[in-house]
Amino acid sequence: MNIELTLIVELLVLGCISGFLAGLLGIGGGMLLVPALTYLATAQGFPVGYVVKMAVATSLATILFTSLASVRAHHKRGAVRWEVVKLLAPGIVVGSLLGAQIARLLSAKTLALVFAVFVTYSAVQMFIDKKPKPSRQLPKGAGMFGAGTVIGTLSSLVGAGGGFISVPFMAWCNVAIHTAVATSSALGFPIALAGTVGYLIVGWNLQGVPEGSFGYLYLPALVLVVATSVIFAPLGARAAHTLNVKQLKRAFACLLFVLASYMASKGLAA
Repeated sequence: MNIELTLIVELLVLGCISGFLAGLLGIGGGMLLVPALTYLATAQGFPVGYVVKMAVATSLATILFTSLASVRAHHKRGAVRWEVVKLLAPGIVVGSLLGAQIARLLSAKTLALVFAVFVTYSAVQMFIDKKPKPSRQLPKGAGMFGAGTVIGTLSSLVGAGGGFISVPFMAWCNVAIHTAVATSSALGFPIALAGTVGYLIVGWNLQGVPEGSFGYLYLPALVLVVATSVIFAPLGARAAHTLNVKQLKRAFACLLFVLASYMASKGLAA
């Protein structure tokens, strides 16, 4: 398998950035990874109908590792509410598997547009730093299962770690924001695990995939991004407890607008 040196460097740098952001903002890195991997896969001449789904699947697989790295740092500070993780995880697993099945039915164009809409909405919320009013407590039983299912489905569709949904949800339910970010990092693992398995299942007999691919999962990108993201995710997690991230969020929101525009253009041009 021959991979250009330039691509290797780009993927390693991408891992540094996505890993740090995963730890800092509790977002899993997918909002950045999916557009970046889509761009790189397109530049490599991968089949047009596969690039977005490959980017989503590979992004989810990287979150398996970045979530473990960042949650370890958060756990050392006692910031993760594991009882919340246990209640949300069953619904998240179901939703993540469901999201992969929905993605299989969507065209590359539609999936790119879904991603663009989701990221645009998330960027607006991040830019204005809108915090849900903590007007209620966390639900029980079926309520947490339903919330987990929604989080898992949307996250699996867009290749994200769920932070853009789970953090506002927990804040709305009177969970402190730092605790919500830390708990969101822990939720990234079941999202990524179930989502990756889901994409492996739907891409099992996929034909014409690039060398180094396992269905929709592009293994070289996974290995290279993970190699640096697992180093930088704990750094981001530590920074989250010491920095006022409001200005960083606004800067990242501006980047998200650009990435959303790129994905929308990919969808409209498909």
